[in-house]
Amino acid sequence: MWQFERAVSGLADGCLELGLPVTGGNVSFYNQTGDVAILPTPVIGVLGVIQDVRKRIPSSFQAAHEVIVLLGITNEDLAGSEWAHMHGHLGGLPPRANLPHEARLANLMNDIMKHNIATAAHDLSEGGLAIALAEMALRKKIGATVRLANHADPFIALFSESPGRILITTTRDRVDQLINTAKFHRVRAKELGTTGGDHFEIDGQFVIDLATLKSAHEETFPRLFGSDS
Repeated sequence: MWQFERAVSGLADGCLELGLPVTGGNVSFYNQTGDVAILPTPVIGVLGVIQDVRKRIPSSFQAAHEVIVLLGITNEDLAGSEWAHMHGHLGGLPPRANLPHEARLANLMNDIMKHNIATAAHDLSEGGLAIALAEMALRKKIGATVRLANHADPFIALFSESPGRILITTTRDRVDQLINTAKFHRVRAKELGTTGGDHFEIDGQFVIDLATLKSAHEETFPRLFGSDS
């Protein structure tokens, strides 16, 4: 119960910081299985309104030769991550939420949408940067080349799940506008690479062709259920 109470308290902090109304809620602590209690993790539904749906930003790469930019700061946040789950690691502290930064990032994305600066945008959540890049590449089969030379630890850069980050693409002629807009909102913007090709390359780490990546992505459920069909 303490965990659930603290989770709801954190949600209240976030709603107050971001100006989000809570219009309703429902909870039952009796939906447990035997002696196993429900997880203390509320599920939240949030409705966002786009004034002009024609300006919505797609979540996948749209064309080759566009610039990939990371918004936000990457820290060493692996506790509770997909990497930790895959390796059976339990421990560490969850990432610390920076609510003022989240608000600035949201306002930045609103400006980016209004001025048609981004051609694509994707959240960085489960799996971190590596998974976000893969998902953006697979939809339209557009590869990417990413450089991590300036990052102290490429592993952290690829799999950390630090909150408050968004991966976007823009055309080369709009990079300066993007950087300046991010600077105005006090959000870090870092150029990572470019889109294009039939492979997914992390410079100095690995290269995977999109066909192999697609196969790994689509065969997950058949393997889980013991079928290759």
